[in-house]
This record gives sequence, structure tokens and C-alpha cells, in this order.
Amino acid sequence: MAYKTVVEDNIDILVAGAGLGGTGAAWEARYWGKDKKIVVAEKANIDRSGAVAQGLYAINCYMGTRFGENNPEDHVRYARIDLMGMVREDLLFDMARHVDSAVHQFEEWGMPIMRDPKSGSYLREGRWQIMIHGESYKPLVAAAAKKSADKVYNRICVTHLLMDDAKENRVAGAVGFNVRTGDYHVFKSKTVVVGAGGASNIFKPRSVGEGAGRVWYAPWSSGSAYGLMIQAGAKMTQMENRIVLARFKDGYGPVGAYFLHLKTYTQNCDGEEYESKWFPGLQEMVGKEYLDMEASHVSHRPIPTCLRNHAFINEVASGKGPIHMVTMEAFQDPHLEEIGWHNFLGMTVGQAVLWAATDVNPKYENPELTTSEPYVMGSHATGCGAWCSGPEDLSPDEYFWGYNRMTTVEGLFGAGDAVGGTPHAFSSGSFTEGRLAAKAACAYIDDGKAEGMNVSQEQIDRRKAEVFKPMEHYKVYRNEIVAGTVAPNYINPRQGLDRLQKLMDEYAGGVTVNYMTNEKLLSIGLKKMKTLEEDLEKIAAENVHELLRAWELKHRQLASESVMHHTLFRKETRWPGYYYRGDHMKVDDQNWHVLTVSRRDPKTGEYTMEKAPLYHLVGDIEDKALADMKSKEGI
Repeated sequence: MAYKTVVEDNIDILVAGAGLGGTGAAWEARYWGKDKKIVVAEKANIDRSGAVAQGLYAINCYMGTRFGENNPEDHVRYARIDLMGMVREDLLFDMARHVDSAVHQFEEWGMPIMRDPKSGSYLREGRWQIMIHGESYKPLVAAAAKKSADKVYNRICVTHLLMDDAKENRVAGAVGFNVRTGDYHVFKSKTVVVGAGGASNIFKPRSVGEGAGRVWYAPWSSGSAYGLMIQAGAKMTQMENRIVLARFKDGYGPVGAYFLHLKTYTQNCDGEEYESKWFPGLQEMVGKEYLDMEASHVSHRPIPTCLRNHAFINEVASGKGPIHMVTMEAFQDPHLEEIGWHNFLGMTVGQAVLWAATDVNPKYENPELTTSEPYVMGSHATGCGAWCSGPEDLSPDEYFWGYNRMTTVEGLFGAGDAVGGTPHAFSSGSFTEGRLAAKAACAYIDDGKAEGMNVSQEQIDRRKAEVFKPMEHYKVYRNEIVAGTVAPNYINPRQGLDRLQKLMDEYAGGVTVNYMTNEKLLSIGLKKMKTLEEDLEKIAAENVHELLRAWELKHRQLASESVMHHTLFRKETRWPGYYYRGDHMKVDDQNWHVLTVSRRDPKTGEYTMEKAPLYHLVGDIEDKALADMKSKEGI
């Protein structure tokens, strides 16, 4: 190809992806690495990238320890309850004990955080959420990262991690291309912090046709956090733990602020409360033993998000849909009505526009809710991501191998969506994880762990040929198009994405099968996934923009395959309401109160799966109940 090669050498810390996790890493790296070379590579523009690009109406993870509100162990208990027990408590506690300082830093930088006029503490909309005027949240945080980094490369799609040719299983940088110019970029670095996004658009969205592109999680989050690390042979964990969200219909507007701050509630088509009638059946699914000991997943308040979804899904399936959010009461108060609209205008403008376009006024009409297609990310309310080392002072031996947030690939660290087992981190927690990863990366370098690193020209050239192969493929076969976009020798990125979404939807538990799957479906799906992977070797890109879409698709495919393997491996329905294993419909704590861990061999593409012990480091009644149950059963 005619595109020039740009080499950035002698980097100490490369930050791949500059959302909240990446910006936190860049900022903290400068503090611990005063003389270190810090470089950021971002697919979009750092000022408006990541899940917070459009703004946020709340910071969803804040302890408030200085105000006597919560302690880190409280947050661990909360996240553990919501995830039906499946969390890395060492990583969660570590994040929670540092997150408040990150939020205080945001305020120092100019973030408008609302305060309670009586107490002086931050204004809460829920136990963990504080309210902000956050339209400029990302530009504000990005400014700090830009001052800290030696160089910020915007518009770089990172496609592969470079590996050290001198030592096996050690990272040595990354490669990618400029999505505007097409230039090939090579970053040689002693460490890499992956702060890229999780995976949206791997399942077929509810919104199709004129609504195509309308999804809940950021549509540009193409699973690169997972694709990059899976390619490199890093172990992954909890990739089966996708999330399904209750959202305002078609616009995907979030419901949390309405529930928490406006005190709205839901009802079925007959105006009835419906959740409680599904609880007896839920108790059978998640285990009566817990209820008998007054420590059931269902008996906790608030009950796990997935179980509320379960009631929603079953109510609609029984013919009692649609489910409505009751806004007509709250919106009679002019102040609450204003907050309700601002909630969307500050972060989900499309929902406000859709209501206006379809003549829905929530003051006079209760808007519809629906459940979304599944998403895979590790920083929101699910725990998928890389299997990472925890902090030395907290982690048991199985969770610790030297440096905090380092994956099983030496010198490769994660933050935000990239880290597995740390749900409910959200924006502030992702920024905090970036800080923790950067501090550890500096220690890794200072300890001499990156000495003797070498990247061969052969590896760089091989990756370049691989990166631009879709454009070469199009150039060779473009004249053999049969009609329109029908070609016998290639598929384009849109066709490939449609195929991936249909595959995941029908075989891995998407919306059209009511989130249901089983061993047979997953086995067929994995066979088809392997065929898709082979066909993606023949994907064609007409221009640099399509090359971007091609590599986003390749990362989505890698993430999706991992999701399928994990879902097949965990033979239980751990999160009813997120997905169901039709052949294993109940929670099975006797066999599956464990974390799942996978590794894809970079050379063969074959998967190995294993169970990892689940340690409850923060004790409470749930732990004691579980121990008593196991003791009675002789486990």
C-alpha cells in the first residue's frame, strides 16, 4: 500500500483507548513516571471519545466516605449481590477505596457536582450515584490527560498488540492505522494499558431499519478491549456475564435517574404492579436455601438487576405488555419535569428527540419501556474482561502475580471495560482503574521487567500486511461484483456485521429468542462462528473508513466467540434476566460458585476453559449462609 509508516519508539507507557480508563492511566502515569514517555492512541478524538463522549447526568460510583455515607466494603457487598455472587472482591475493594479521590479531582478540575444545600454533601440520586452537570465531563477529564501525555495520537484504530520477540508472552507495543489518512502506526512500548471499549452491536439490536445504529452502549465500542487481549493470548474471565437493560423504548434512554431521583415506578398494560408475582418462581430458580436462611439473592433490596429483568421479560411474554414507566405523576411537579428532560438532554439527546418526534409527552402519557439486546462490557453492571492481578495487600495467591491490573501477558495492563470481575465501576471507577494500572506499569518498568525488549521488523511488516489486507482484497476482486454489493470473492463489513449479529442473537441468547440458549444451540453457534472467522479473512474494504469497520468487526468476532465459549462452559443460569441456559435453568452454587477463565491460543485459535476459585473477602450474612449451606451438604 502507498500509506506511509509512522514509528513511535522508546515509549514507556502506551495507553490504547482514551475513554475514562485511558485518561486516568495517562494522568496517573505522569505522577509516578516523571521522566517516562507516555503516549496515547485513541480511535476517535480524546476530547469526545468513550462511553462518556456525549456527557453524563450522574457519576454512578462514589462512596462518600468523607461524608460518612459508605465504605469500600459496602460497595463490594452491593456489587456482589447484584452479580449473584460473581465478582473479584480484591479488585472491587481496591477500586472503591480510591474512587472518591478521583471524583474530588474532577471537582477541582471544574466538574459541576450538585450539592445538598442542607448538609453540604454531594446531592444523591441513589446510594452510589451523585448528580452532576456533566455535558462536558469528557473534555474536562481529557484536558488533564493531554497535559500529562508526551503525545496524543487521535484517530488511530489499534488493531494488534505487538509481542516481544526476545521473551515469550511479553507485550511490546501495538500497531494500527489512522482512520483519516490511512497511515500505518507502530508504537514500540515497554508497557501497554488497554483502556479500549467493551462490545456493543455483537447481538442484533432491537432497533433496525430507520433505527439502525440506535443502541444503548456506545455504538463505537467494538469489543477492542477484548479483541486486542484475546489475540495476544491473555486469559479472560466472566465473558458469559452479558447485560440486558430496561430502557425507554426505541431511544434507549436510561431509567436510573427516573427511578432514583424522580421516584417513578413501572406498571403493566393494566396499570398493575407486576414484579412481585414472579418472585416465587424466581426463588425456585436461584435457590430456596438462600431464602430459608434469609440471605437469598431475591430477598436483598434492591434485588439484583437481572432478577428485575426476569420479571419484566416474563410479564411481557404472558401478554401483559407493554411495560410503562409512570411519569405522569412526577412530571406534574415543574421542577421534576425539568429534571426529567435535562436527564436526556445532558447525555441521551436521541431519547428526547424521539419523544418529540413521536408526540410522546411524559407529563401526559406514560412512555413505554423495553429490555435491550445484550451487551458485553466490564465497567458497567457486569464483570467480563481480562483476568487481572489484584493488589498485593488484598489478593489471595490465585489473584496475584506481581502487578495490579496486569493481565496474564507480561507488561499488559487493563482499565475500565478491559478488566474482568469489577462491575459497577462506571465512569469514575474506570478512571480510577486507569490510575491503578498506570501506577503498576511504572513499577513494572522501574523493577527492570521490560529490559531487553525487541520487536523485529518481520513482525511489524507482517502486521502491516494483515492490517491492510481488506483493502488489498477489495482492489483485487472489486471488478467481479455480480450486482450492487454481491460479490463471489468477498464480504463487506456491513454484511459481516449482520451475519455476526444474527448468529449471536439466535444461538447465544439474544432478543428474538427471549434470551434463551442451550448446549446444542451454542455448539452450532460456535461452528458457525468458526466459519465466519474464516470468511473474515476475505473481508473487503473499499476505503479507509471501511477498513475501520472491518477491524471493528474482527474485534467483535473475537469477543463474541469468547462469549459463546464461556456461556457453554458455565452450565447453569446464573443471571436469569440476562440470559437463560434452557438445559440448566437454575443457579447451581454447588458446582458453579466459581469464576470462569478462558484462554485462546494465539497460534491455533483453540480455547481452553477453567474454573477459578471465588473468594469472598468481605464477610456478611450471605457468606455465612453460603458456608452453612455447604456444610450441611458436606461440600
